[in-house]
Amino acid sequence: MALADLIAQNSVLPALKANSKKQLLQELAAKASEVTGLAEREVFDVILQRERLGSTGVGNGIAIPHGKLASLDKIVGVFARLDQPVDFEALDDQPVDLVFLLLAPEGAGADHLKALSRIARVMRDSDMVSKLRATDNAASLHAFLTEDSASSNAA
Repeated sequence: MALADLIAQNSVLPALKANSKKQLLQELAAKASEVTGLAEREVFDVILQRERLGSTGVGNGIAIPHGKLASLDKIVGVFARLDQPVDFEALDDQPVDLVFLLLAPEGAGADHLKALSRIARVMRDSDMVSKLRATDNAASLHAFLTEDSASSNAA
């Protein structure tokens, strides 16, 4: 599954300002609402509910919040590069500055897991992470995320 299938250029927030995990999730929900047409509150509630099960801060300044919504018709991603890192209760206690929100339809099952796996693989690539941290240009961020998909599609 290619990231280009998950994230549109208008789904990239290149220099998001947030002072807390909650505010960050609210900003992501607002962008996801804009992209999907779903109610912002519905998106926020789903990702907050998932966070209560355990932080999606996976370490190295990266978080992959995710959730499933019955009213969604396809898997959608929103990527944010934060202006300043925020505490995300991550596994390694490091503040988070790169966030990839993944929303999937209720019945997406295996596709949801494949998409999460793909995002995790891309975000584990130290060269990719360096590139993402080095620019605050939405088009460049989108190009980095989706170019990796093209070159690693066979992986």
